[in-house]
Amino acid sequence: MKFLAVGDIIGNAGVRELKKQLKDLKVRENIDFCIVNGENSAEGMGITEKNFKEILEAGADVVTMGNHTWGKKEIFKFIDDPRIVRPANYPEGVVGKGYTILKSNNKKIAVINLLGRVDINILTENPFVIANKIIEKIKNEVDYIIVDFHAEATAEKIAMGYHLDGKVTAVFGTHTHVQTADEKVLPKGTGYITDIGMTGSKNSVIGMDVKVSLKRFETALPEKYKIADGECIFNAVIFDVDDSTGKVVSINRVYIG
Repeated sequence: MKFLAVGDIIGNAGVRELKKQLKDLKVRENIDFCIVNGENSAEGMGITEKNFKEILEAGADVVTMGNHTWGKKEIFKFIDDPRIVRPANYPEGVVGKGYTILKSNNKKIAVINLLGRVDINILTENPFVIANKIIEKIKNEVDYIIVDFHAEATAEKIAMGYHLDGKVTAVFGTHTHVQTADEKVLPKGTGYITDIGMTGSKNSVIGMDVKVSLKRFETALPEKYKIADGECIFNAVIFDVDDSTGKVVSINRVYIG
């Protein structure tokens, strides 16, 4: 099996780039299952029903979220769709689900979404503990488990990778919008990368307009963010898994643009 994880979609520009690149990439690389982080697809904060449908139509099997999950109220219309998962470590009773199980090539694939706690400033449960609980619950009913850890701190992401090594198929980080060059197969066979990057404007500050971003940093005033225009990049990672062992045999970054 080959899994593709696509980095944070930033606004309409990112959605357009996803539509442009994804289907051809899936064919070229013989991708079996695709996960796309869509929490920034609604002009940088949240996701709308239109964004959700467009991401699925572009070729995603599952859409994961993060700290901007509730950025657009429209999400409550489709939050129960099995193809979208919000962070599993939100407080108990919150609508939606933190993992989903879908089929591809007669295999059952679980996708778990977790939110980091370092420098995120959102009240959540401990993602390490929640991950253990979910994995213990589903490990005997699925063939593969993929984790999107939406977190700020590099150390927290690396720690999660080792925490889940041998328990899940792959762990990839999202949120910082900058693709890291530390892709690896961990000692017990789990594929790992700290951040898969973003799909959005190339000449930007993590997808946002440069002038607006500079004004915020120079003045400390709450200038409203604006999505950057122009040429886009497409960031992703491919995990190639040995079906007989369930372990990742290779992991390759994708950077188009």
